[in-house]
Amino acid sequence: MKYALNWDLDSLFAGGINSTQLKTKLTETKTAIASLGDLLDRWDAASDAPQYQQFVKLITQLQEISASIGQAGLFIMAVGSADSANPDVAPMEAELRGLANQAENVSGKLKKVLVQVPDANFTAMLATPDLKPIAFNLKEMRDDGKELLDDKTEALISRLNLDGKAAWSSHYDSLVSTVNVPFHDADGNPTTLSAGQADNNLLGNADPDYRAALLPAWEQAWTDKEQLFADTLNHLAGFRLTEYAAHGTTDFLREPLKDNRMSAATLNTMWQVVDDNKQFLLDYLDRKAALLGKKHAGWQDVEAPLNLPGSAEHHFTFDEAAAFIIKHYGEFSPKMAALAQRAFENNWIEAEDRAGKAPGGWMESAPETHESRIFMTFTGSPNDVATLAHELGHAFHSSVIDDLPQLRQDYAMNVAETASTFGELIVADANVKAAKTDAEKIALLNAKMDNPVAMFLNIRARYLFETRFYQLRQQKLVTPAELNELMLNAQKEAFGHDLSTYSPHLWASKLHFYIDEPAFYNFPYVFGYLFSLGIYAKAQQEGNFEDHYIALLRDTANMTSEELAQKHLGVDLTQPDFWQAGVKLIKRDVAEFMRLTDPLVK
Repeated sequence: MKYALNWDLDSLFAGGINSTQLKTKLTETKTAIASLGDLLDRWDAASDAPQYQQFVKLITQLQEISASIGQAGLFIMAVGSADSANPDVAPMEAELRGLANQAENVSGKLKKVLVQVPDANFTAMLATPDLKPIAFNLKEMRDDGKELLDDKTEALISRLNLDGKAAWSSHYDSLVSTVNVPFHDADGNPTTLSAGQADNNLLGNADPDYRAALLPAWEQAWTDKEQLFADTLNHLAGFRLTEYAAHGTTDFLREPLKDNRMSAATLNTMWQVVDDNKQFLLDYLDRKAALLGKKHAGWQDVEAPLNLPGSAEHHFTFDEAAAFIIKHYGEFSPKMAALAQRAFENNWIEAEDRAGKAPGGWMESAPETHESRIFMTFTGSPNDVATLAHELGHAFHSSVIDDLPQLRQDYAMNVAETASTFGELIVADANVKAAKTDAEKIALLNAKMDNPVAMFLNIRARYLFETRFYQLRQQKLVTPAELNELMLNAQKEAFGHDLSTYSPHLWASKLHFYIDEPAFYNFPYVFGYLFSLGIYAKAQQEGNFEDHYIALLRDTANMTSEELAQKHLGVDLTQPDFWQAGVKLIKRDVAEFMRLTDPLVK
């Protein structure tokens, strides 16, 4: 085997979770935060003019602290993900959260200090050579400072949040770990599935009868504990709404939009294009249902594989997956291919299929050592190869900005999904083209459709639910029955009332609703997916797109989403044209799927 299935964490901190290096890093970071606070208390803009060297020192130290916390955070999360039962991880996570909280308090004070700097002085500061590269980020900080309360109140809110949003989010994880799904399979054999196992089987099991039998058991498992989940969601949202109100706003989308550096006009246009173009995906789902012997697909069929005669998918070894990704990345960008090869050769990836690992997949960058780490479980399916390509896309994004100031690496979630989806698209297209039979191609196209179906229909439903829930939560505590009704209506609206079954307890089973930061975790995925589709379409038209693509990625934390699109793509995100360009690529895939399956349903 050429490439290892396990990652190397020693280059980050040697010695595991009890690493002496890690403990030293946390101690040094705590000291640096205190030092930064003292420096900030002494800083005076007028006496620091005209070179502002003390402020440069201050902002440099702030960025170094951010990098230190990021480096330690990646390592602690990596250890916990690879060994989910490790009892030493939680205390280290708590210690790191405390440090992050202290750093955020100092950062908040800095934002308020910037507000007090006269406009003329602030403009002069931004023009100095050391600060000009982060002028956009400093303007953001100053604008944020205008909305902050007094230091003591902000510090109190920050401390309360540890037992507020953050605590309720953590409580959700504890609740999910207690969810079990008693179930009789198609042969009548009793079994009990964990929430993660049941979710994987509900959406991914190849047997339609198995999935249909599992759905009611799945719903019942969440019904049994729905009051606990409703309490958790209500209190997490309630804390958030109270925090918003304390800062003078009742618009619960204001902060998520600001966090993603995008306007409400862009969001509304994006959703309008999604809603206007959902019918061809509903037609695809009806065709998929027909192939399964049904009139309409059920919730459990939406992401299900299609196992047609002769459609056995290719099974990749990890080495084959690596070679496949490197090859096809290289067709678009030699630099993407080089980064992928570096990740495989330097053991950045934890991919082993074994017990004791956390579910899911992620990529995080190590800001001090300019590396990344990727976590997933690799079983050899084409979907696993696409997931690996997705996470390597994230790593490529991090690699092309790691020479920039730390503030310039703080890109928002919506554009964070751009490079990852771009990488995934490259490999998904290559998988389809490599199909040896029509049956295999149908199966791969069906797998490729999981993304647009999720973005246009499933996440659209989540967004409709979440906005309506927050509107109601501003008035009262929302009961489990009301949450079920909100979710069911949102799913029916998003899916055009076209499914035979739904999942009204998705509000309880979907982690995304319970993440403390950022809020409204769903819509950035749709933005990133459609934005990357537009870029992918442009790359196919222009060829030799690498330099343009990297230039765009390097600006992702240096301007608004609208400015980014205008500068690098020449498009207006508040208008539908750009979004429609990406839709055309999806329609092309659906048309091919329909053509290939026409003979199978006549």
